[in-house]
Order: sequence, then C-alpha cells, then structure tokens
Amino acid sequence: MAVLIAVGAFLTTLLGGLVAHRIGDRRHLVLGLAAGLMLGVVGFDLLPEALQAQHRPVFGVPAALLTFVAGFLVIHVVERSVAVHRAHEGEYALHVHHHGPGAGPGDGGPSPPDGAQPPRGVGLAAAAALIGHSTLDGFAIGAAFQAGRSVGVVVAVAVVAHDFADGFNTYTITRLYGNARRRALALLGCDALAPVAGAAITLGFTIPAPVLGLYLGFFGGFLLYLATSDILPEAHSPHPSLSTLLCTVAGCGFMWLVIGLAQG
Repeated sequence: MAVLIAVGAFLTTLLGGLVAHRIGDRRHLVLGLAAGLMLGVVGFDLLPEALQAQHRPVFGVPAALLTFVAGFLVIHVVERSVAVHRAHEGEYALHVHHHGPGAGPGDGGPSPPDGAQPPRGVGLAAAAALIGHSTLDGFAIGAAFQAGRSVGVVVAVAVVAHDFADGFNTYTITRLYGNARRRALALLGCDALAPVAGAAITLGFTIPAPVLGLYLGFFGGFLLYLATSDILPEAHSPHPSLSTLLCTVAGCGFMWLVIGLAQG
C-alpha cells in the first residue's frame, strides 16, 4: 500500500514540474492549499501519534517533541546551507517563481542583478536537497503505515500534496538558476522517483514503536518548516491575497475531515 501511494507522489511530483511554467497567477492558490494540508497533518495527526508512541521524557520534555524541534532545525540548516532561501538574503529576484511559461534566464524570466550570470550550482544544490527530502517523504509514508492505517492515509495525503510543490520547485529553481531544460527535466524525474524509493526501503523492516514515535516527531518538524518557511512565503509573495489564505485554511480543514473519517 505504501509503495502504491508513493507512486501517487511520483505522479504529482511530475505534474507539479510539468505545469510549473503554465500555472501562472494561480500557483499561489495551489501552494496555499498544500501548506494548509501540511499544517493540518502535523498538528492533528503526526504530533499526537508521535507522543502516543514515544512519550518518555528527556530532561522534562517528551522525546518525540525533542525530535520534532530537531526536524525543524535540521531542514532549516540544510536549506540555508544550499541557499534554497537566498531570497531572504537580499536576492529575492532570483528566487521568486511567478515567472511566465518557460521563464528563466534566456527565456524572458527575471535576470540576475547587474547582469551577472546566474549561479547554476545553486539551482543544482537546491534540486538535490529537494530530491533528498522527497526520499524522506516516501520513507515517511511507509513509516506512517507501520504506525497505523489512519496515520498512513493522512500522511500520504499531505505528502502527495506537498510533492506537487516539490516538483514545481525542482523544475523552476533549476531553470531559474540558468540550467538547461533537459537538466531540469532530468532532476524532476529523479525527484519524482525519490518517494517511491523511500517507501520501498520501509518494506524491508519493521520500525519499533518508540523509534517510530521519534521519527514521526522529526518528520512533523520537517513538514512544519517546509509549510511555514518555504511554501507559505512563496504562496503569498507574489499575491498576498485573501484567496490564498482561504486555501490554506481549507487545507487544514480538509485534513481535519480526513483524520476524523479515518478514525471514525
């Protein structure tokens, strides 16, 4: 089941990349919804399940909450080190994704400041980081199904929605930093295959419940960071609109509904 759902993540990742240059001004609605789904699964399912599986305190704090914070900090350090968020360091024009069809250097997209050549290595490093956490997404699906069917379903919904944004970002970041379309498509293909590989890994062993609780906490922090520090800012940067906010709230509400039905 986990691998089959990971195939769904494969398809949505490809879809996100293929529509990256076609979605235009409606991109912010899709990303707003994806962020809401991720926030919902963290608050309504991942953290409760993590605390139930691993509630042992470490110096007064449940171990699952420590890994939750660790997950947030780890992805923060990784993304900062590969400059995925160069936008917050004064180069926002290079990072924004609201360019038109096929936009990028040489395609009518935004150009680097002062006519400088875009650093292609930044795009490749960012795409590699996205591929890495897509592998963790697939692993999370498999681990969640080991925790229970309801956990697996809600994590799968969040991951599939999130991987659309992953595919979108993998293609656009690679192209935006001056890489050829063929290279961007190749990296998109790797990003799409990554969750399938991650889910397949979990078929070879059963994760002990306490360890699973630690991992679910870690993945919760991971998702929270992506939703609040990556996807939501990108959704609101070109269009700080009420419609984007409503999509985010709708995503949270949908996850509440999914979790309620799955446990009912």
